[in-house]
Amino acid sequence: MKIESLQNSTIKTLSKLKNKKDRDQSGRFLVEGLHMIQEAAAAGILEHVYQLETHPVFEQAGVTFCSQQVLNKLSAQKSDAKYIGVCHRPDSASSQDCTKLLLLDRVQDPGNLGTLIRSAHSFGIQKIICSTDCADAFGPKALQSSQGALFHLPVEYTDLLNVVENLKEKDVTVFGAALHQNSIELNALDIPEKFAVMIGNEGQGIREELLGACSKLVHIEMQTFESLNAAIAGSILMYAFQFPTVSR
Repeated sequence: MKIESLQNSTIKTLSKLKNKKDRDQSGRFLVEGLHMIQEAAAAGILEHVYQLETHPVFEQAGVTFCSQQVLNKLSAQKSDAKYIGVCHRPDSASSQDCTKLLLLDRVQDPGNLGTLIRSAHSFGIQKIICSTDCADAFGPKALQSSQGALFHLPVEYTDLLNVVENLKEKDVTVFGAALHQNSIELNALDIPEKFAVMIGNEGQGIREELLGACSKLVHIEMQTFESLNAAIAGSILMYAFQFPTVSR
């Protein structure tokens, strides 16, 4: 079977997944490119692949061949699409007892969000919890920036203030990244085994009520500029937090 019409009912339904509302309602999303599809298959969330007939068949899932114009209708990229995968969302509630977390408050740029997810997976973070007003991790730009790391790491959207209080009750130290008079230099910080690192909005940082709820505040020592891009700062912190200096 080959789908060549843009009016095909399946293609019309799938194209709606480019909208956040439809992704949220269906629990499904689209990925593009062979690498992303391979990562989704490895994570067990790939449902089906739509691809050009002239390219090697992806044999780890059901495949439907499509014309170039049909694939381009599903694609969020500017160049011609070759492979589009349909996936279901990973289970975000599977890691209730995590002790190494990344908390994100109002991170708006999907590229920053995707990069933070990629770094979190690389540096041993077990779960990411976002405020409800963060960018959508399952949007095309965040997905592409994460390079498939999102498929292997639970991501949850909820009220961060409640999360912080619950973590502290479980003896998880919550560190807020902030250029603040009470913040500690990263190089001088005692890093515990159980922690959560919080990164704030690109322009405004972490909101005041969350800063006040954090166990400690930390900043990265710099020689010239006073601040870093949110994704870079978060990545540096997560790298450093791989190496605990105190046990609790």
